[in-house]
Amino acid sequence: MAGECVITIVGNLVDEPELRWTPSSVAVCKFRVASTPRKLNRETNTWEDDKDGSLFLTCSVWRQAAENAASTLQKGMRVIVQGRLKQRSYEDREGVKRTVFEVDVEEVAVSLLRATAKVTKVKGGQGQQAYQAARQQQGAVSVEDPWASGTPGARRPAGGGWGQQGGQGGYSDEAPF
Repeated sequence: MAGECVITIVGNLVDEPELRWTPSSVAVCKFRVASTPRKLNRETNTWEDDKDGSLFLTCSVWRQAAENAASTLQKGMRVIVQGRLKQRSYEDREGVKRTVFEVDVEEVAVSLLRATAKVTKVKGGQGQQAYQAARQQQGAVSVEDPWASGTPGARRPAGGGWGQQGGQGGYSDEAPF
């Protein structure tokens, strides 16, 4: 849609993700991300967090991705979030008009800069059972992997693959790698 502001945020989760269900049984997961820029302190020649420049944004992810996020993400994790920035205004209990910025998440991932992750494919529609099972597996990351599906018409890398000798490869609907 024209005029939407698509942003990417890299930061840390400041709260545990909260999974809820709408009255029509659609999952939504909310979490807050703090993105803090870093500055080089020229006196000590070290990088330091710019405490005055921290940006805190509330993020919402929906449906299966919400269940996957709730079962994977934990407070303190470094994440990469991509989505649409939205502005919302409301009146608080004292009658003061407030404006907040939130992100409707399209993609969320754990940053591997200072961590590792184990990826576990979660089949769609498992709902609360997938949430509980994945939550019990400490450190597991749940994702939908369209590349691993046997669905006819799924596009798979062919040829030498990326970065392998023999060319850049391409796409094919033939057998998996």
